[in-house]
Amino acid sequence: MRIRAVRVLATAALVAASFAGVHADACTRAVYLGANGDVITARSMDWKVDVGTNLWILPRGSVRSGQGGPHSVEWTSKYGSVIASGYDVSTTDGMNEKGLATQLLWLVESQYPEPREDTPALAISLWAQYVLDNFATVAEAVAALEKEPFIVVTDRTPGEDRLATLHLSMSDATGDSAIIEYIDGRQVIHHGRQYQVMTNSPTFDQQLALNEYWKQIGGTVMLPGTNRASDRFARASFYVNAIPKSEDPVEALASVFGVIRNASVPYGITTPDQPNISSTRWRTVADHTRMLYFFESALTPNTFWVDLNRIDFSPAGGVRRLDLGPDQRNVFAGDTSDRFVPAEPFRFLGI
Repeated sequence: MRIRAVRVLATAALVAASFAGVHADACTRAVYLGANGDVITARSMDWKVDVGTNLWILPRGSVRSGQGGPHSVEWTSKYGSVIASGYDVSTTDGMNEKGLATQLLWLVESQYPEPREDTPALAISLWAQYVLDNFATVAEAVAALEKEPFIVVTDRTPGEDRLATLHLSMSDATGDSAIIEYIDGRQVIHHGRQYQVMTNSPTFDQQLALNEYWKQIGGTVMLPGTNRASDRFARASFYVNAIPKSEDPVEALASVFGVIRNASVPYGITTPDQPNISSTRWRTVADHTRMLYFFESALTPNTFWVDLNRIDFSPAGGVRRLDLGPDQRNVFAGDTSDRFVPAEPFRFLGI
């Protein structure tokens, strides 16, 4: 058995080495499927500079344009949501009032379709928000997106010359999950409860294949420990299923926070030969069962949360903002649902 384990480990190392040159900003997302239908989704946001994140309450009834040019998709939001912005020009993470959560993570292999006059366009900055605005469950979202009602168009990342290359994950209160990528200009959807973890490069199908090697070894024997995406995928996959399925929500949340912290990159760490792997700047945890949205900055001492049960998502409630400050250094504690203040909605980045 030991010889077999060594052989499997050697094979895994060779496969991992084949992806070592792939550059990817490091983020991780994991879904916990607990006792009595408990579902919790955690993610880390890893970026080399301040991503300019604030928390926003966006009400239902908001009229939006896809910001994708003259043939943009248009809609009115059916559901309100609490979101974490990127540079206050995009939705990078969030949960809506029905318990559907979305996360955008970097995927350098992404290649989006060319714009077409016969198909509406959606700017990548609105991709996650479109899902939060329009759907109550993952299954509902997948059924609609499989018909490709729009094509995603991308633009330069704020402050950089490179295009934003992202993939989208979704999870809901039933424990259902979906991962959506654009590979070679085609939409690829992985849909099912088994798709609990997403990181970055390589593409999701290759991540699944690579993770099979580590499953053969077993997480109690050895787990890869670097900050590379495939190693974080293996760690998060093992731990999110190894932690106890506690009926105590406090214990369940503590375990999930432990998983996402384990997959985070210590602040200040860089990888010389992979300069785009970056420090974790913040983490979120979406408790789908109790409708709580937690936020934890790497540079402040407290974890705080928003109780979506207490939020007025009606149009009368308006847009509200919680200012997290530069590098998310503003300190909050406990339930911050009442700390949001009325604000002008930010303008989503478009082409």
